[in-house]
Amino acid sequence: MIGPPMGTRIWITAGVTDLGRGFDGLATLVQTRLEADPFSG
Repeated sequence: MIGPPMGTRIWITAGVTDLGRGFDGLATLVQTRLEADPFSG
């Protein structure tokens, strides 16, 4: 299996996620629920 590059951050949260939201919708969830910048590296 090929893993993510070194230094890659993976965000994990409990609950239901609608993958139909796409990347933009999931990034918005990270910003609102985790209060973090998903594009910070």
